[in-house]
Amino acid sequence: MANHDALPLVVLTEQFAKLPGIGMKSAARLAYHVMSMPAQEVEAFAQALLNARQTVHFCQCCENLTDQKFCPICEDDSRDHSLICVVETPKDISAFERTGEYQGVYHVLHGLISPLKNILPDDLKIRSLIQRVREGNIREVIMATNPTVEGDATAAYISQLLKPLGVTVSRLAFGLPVGGALEYADEVTLFKALENRNQM
Repeated sequence: MANHDALPLVVLTEQFAKLPGIGMKSAARLAYHVMSMPAQEVEAFAQALLNARQTVHFCQCCENLTDQKFCPICEDDSRDHSLICVVETPKDISAFERTGEYQGVYHVLHGLISPLKNILPDDLKIRSLIQRVREGNIREVIMATNPTVEGDATAAYISQLLKPLGVTVSRLAFGLPVGGALEYADEVTLFKALENRNQM
């Protein structure tokens, strides 16, 4: 069936469809919505995309996303900097922060070890974590990767690297469903998992 849409609209739809969780129907709906927006709003939207991409980078300490040298959590002296919670993505930090209970700091891996997807340890932010533990007065590292095959393998791999450094390595006590994602967990479940974490 021939496509009767203008080529720029087709291209815009295809770009939206590249975003995670956006199918072609949703992408087309977004593209048509953009066409109905005032030109000034479209320009502001495009500028926000460019500005975020150009100014946001990794925190020099925890690898979270920030527009400063260090993220606000790393800059916060009231946090317990001897306790590091290792997460897969920056979105996972938001999940923990919603609990209001965790007062340590974080380290973002930006992925999980997955040989099938050609993601190896060197592709993740593991070296900077090891360096942090070597340099700082770290008493415990909490492995808070998702309870999946890749999450468990990544946690076990990092645990083996950290144990010789004399730091306690623990794993979240998962009242979380196996195969689930942290970002979708409710605050109480996540807090309980954090509170009842197990040493690795």
